Amino acid sequence: MIAEAIGGWLTNSLALIADAGHMLTDVGAMSLTLFAFWFAGRPATSTKTYGYYRIEILAAFVNGIALVLLALWIIYEAIGRFRDPIDVLGGPMTIIAFGGLAVNLVVAYLLHSEQKNNLNLRGAWMHVMGDLLGSVAAIVSGLLIILLGFMWADPLCSILISSVIIIAAWRLINESVNVLLEGTPRHIDLARVEEAIVRTEGVDGVHDLHVWTISSGIEALSAHITHDNSKPHSELLVRVRSVLSDRFGIEHLTIQMESMDGEAEAVYICEKGTRCFEPTSSVQPSNTVGRTG
Repeated sequence: MIAEAIGGWLTNSLALIADAGHMLTDVGAMSLTLFAFWFAGRPATSTKTYGYYRIEILAAFVNGIALVLLALWIIYEAIGRFRDPIDVLGGPMTIIAFGGLAVNLVVAYLLHSEQKNNLNLRGAWMHVMGDLLGSVAAIVSGLLIILLGFMWADPLCSILISSVIIIAAWRLINESVNVLLEGTPRHIDLARVEEAIVRTEGVDGVHDLHVWTISSGIEALSAHITHDNSKPHSELLVRVRSVLSDRFGIEHLTIQMESMDGEAEAVYICEKGTRCFEPTSSVQPSNTVGRTG
């Protein structure tokens, strides 16, 4: 970052300065990502019953906003360069950009495998990819300036890469907002989930069905299930949970069992790696709350 900032100032390269500015944003983004992971590991409390998992989603949302603002600033500066061209030293600019590309390739490789399963890490990875593409743009600009003397290549490449960053960041923002609004995860078809539950032997119907994301890779479901008394609760829960886990990867379940006339019988809460069961004590005669240990 420091090398590209100094190099951009000495060579008059907007592409290098923009990439350095992007890296400065990355310092904040990476710090925010690390803080989010640390904070999300804190245990749940009576006031934060899901813990602090959503901190990761908030970090991803902030990263997306930062990317968009940075890209808009680069475009603004590039338009000014078209109106008032500035001579750029293509040789030193290209050498510095190659150094930035090498560093970004290493970091992108380190983050690539993990970012697929975590929205927060995806935000950090996207920052790095934006830097990587920025370095490529700076190299292309430098070569065009060296070989053909095209000073306009510097602001043009800056605008192109900024457009790519905005598109990617907008997707990140949309995914973050969908999680914060507790929308149905994009990879889960709610109609198929309902069909799978209804087709389970012993289930007569399902209503008040909700599926949402607690944090990256942690989906939750709540539903009211009407049953026909052909199966005991414990056996029916095992069947429903197996279907939801195997077909949709949903492990955190809150299921209210109801008789055919709609009377609530019991509420079961199932978590990953635990067994759903109905305790011996009841909160109310018709509404038993079971929580696994």
